[in-house]
Amino acid sequence: MFRLNKSQNIKWLAAFVFGYGVWNILEFTPSIEIAWVTVILALTIYLFSFEVVGVDEAAVSIMVMLGLTDLLAPLMGLENGLVDTNHLFDGFASNAVMSIIAVMIIGAGLDKTGMMSKVAGIILDIGGSTEKRIIPIISGTVGIISSFMQNVGAAALFLPVVSRISARSGLPMSRLLMPMGFTAILGGTITMVGSSPLILLNDLILTSNVALPAEQQMATWSLFSVTPIGIALMITGIAYFVLAGKYVLPDVSGDAKAKVAGSAKYLEEVYGVDYMLFEATVPEDSPLVGQVLDDIESANKIRIIGIKAAGSGKRARASRGDLSRDVDITENASIGILCSPAHLKDFVDNFGLKIQKGLRAFSEELSSSQAGIAEIVIPPGSTLIGKSARDVWMRKTYGLSTVALHRDGVTLFEGDHIRDMPFETGDTLLVHTKWRDLAHLESDRNFVIVTTEYPREETRPNKVGWASFFFGLALFMVLFTDLRLSIALMSGAIGMILSGVLKIEEAYKAVSWSTVFLLASLIPLGLAVETSGTAKWIAEETLHIVGGMPSWVIQMSVAILATFFTLVMSNVGATVLLVPLAVNIAIGVGENPAVFALTVAIATSNSFLLPTHQVNALIKGPGGYRVPDFLKAGFIMTVLFLIVMMIVMKILY
Repeated sequence: MFRLNKSQNIKWLAAFVFGYGVWNILEFTPSIEIAWVTVILALTIYLFSFEVVGVDEAAVSIMVMLGLTDLLAPLMGLENGLVDTNHLFDGFASNAVMSIIAVMIIGAGLDKTGMMSKVAGIILDIGGSTEKRIIPIISGTVGIISSFMQNVGAAALFLPVVSRISARSGLPMSRLLMPMGFTAILGGTITMVGSSPLILLNDLILTSNVALPAEQQMATWSLFSVTPIGIALMITGIAYFVLAGKYVLPDVSGDAKAKVAGSAKYLEEVYGVDYMLFEATVPEDSPLVGQVLDDIESANKIRIIGIKAAGSGKRARASRGDLSRDVDITENASIGILCSPAHLKDFVDNFGLKIQKGLRAFSEELSSSQAGIAEIVIPPGSTLIGKSARDVWMRKTYGLSTVALHRDGVTLFEGDHIRDMPFETGDTLLVHTKWRDLAHLESDRNFVIVTTEYPREETRPNKVGWASFFFGLALFMVLFTDLRLSIALMSGAIGMILSGVLKIEEAYKAVSWSTVFLLASLIPLGLAVETSGTAKWIAEETLHIVGGMPSWVIQMSVAILATFFTLVMSNVGATVLLVPLAVNIAIGVGENPAVFALTVAIATSNSFLLPTHQVNALIKGPGGYRVPDFLKAGFIMTVLFLIVMMIVMKILY
């Protein structure tokens, strides 16, 4: 019998509720164009809220659907399509999209020079090991960096820094990561390039101007227009954790211990992993002969990380691409085994293996200078989300032998079918790997490498001068010239490539293409909402409810609506959907529409209650956080955000 799991039941129930709600709303829509846009709008919210498909897939699908309305217009009762197909893909060349690409490349260039490691040392020199001193330094630094690059990028860059600080200071990661992550989100409100919604805002304002009369045209915002608001929010966030951190931050047991790459003591205290490395010889009469790795590892709760055939004269196979689950064991072969001593005894007894004293065949390949156990995190946007280690052939493809998986405060091991479990955002993996393979993965956006202290490829510290110069040049052009933001930032990005700070392949990898497609694909939807009159109609209906209230109540209502939307969908999607609505509400009550649009773009950063924001999802695993931890700390932060934002905006505007 075909059965639906709980998640599928919820999605089907939500689909029914959305469909029923839209059906009732359609009775009141004033035109067929508004009716169709309302249907597509509701579909977008549903797809984003319940992640039926990836948000970028949903956005591209909606864009294509809007384009197809040009062909299907007669069947839909329309004279023309909902958007002009000649401009359907203009979003990919928009100022916002090109600016985001450039910011990502510039951030990768700064990281490649090794500047983040130096930052960690400076923080420790200044803050020592006192939580109330280290939190403001870490959070303030991340907040400032986040003001000039994507907040998830700033958080990803500083995750290894915080890990190193935790190791050296003895402070738990759980006490440091949440303040860092929240402030990275807040830092995105300091400048107009700090977050995708603010980068997108000016383009949305220009789009809205198309439908507005001359006397209501809005001016765009300059780079530092939001700085007073962002600084006030960041100071509030830091003060909140300094004063109330001991009450709202969890103290995850064991993660205050010294954190050294591959340290047996650390792994056992934090994850309960007591794995050790052994070498054994397989006798010719052993039942192990002829079996493949996939048949024996999970069943015996061990990992085989090296194989050397007897008399082959070949180097031991213990690196990327050499081992996969279909490799078989030959007689008299030497095997490298990673497991707990208890499981080793059972394995050796069952198969009649001969344990060697120390490493012989693998003395070079599996030495601590060449390989070890590392911690990695599955970040938001990883293409591995929804796939298992078995699906992607993790060991063969990436050189990673999964030892344990930590999720929602629970650590699972070999034997718990961890290689069959689809990855989720924020999963922390313990993997045995060659250090050179781990170094290669630092530029792979599918992973965030938490382990930092291991032998690795050299960074490019000799390029610090060039990186600083081109970052400064881009910033100078943004501040003191009339160049478009995208041109100014792309000048800095291409300068880093031409000067050798980044290779062109590294620049391509630095770009989150899912973010690019998400952003570019939603711009036509915003245009359809505005030009069809849908935004104006929704605004009028909203005004009917809150129109008689004071303007600050209406503005606060817009901010709360944006806060809610960003919890259940992407902040970019929430901004695209709500800015046209806010503009029309402001016009209806005689307020400045640009200020109401800015309210939406800032309020979409008010995402602390759930680990649905990319930054929160990123820190959830390494910090050992549970959803109640976010609810506890995030609720107060959410309220403080709304209050401080409204007060500062009222003072300024």
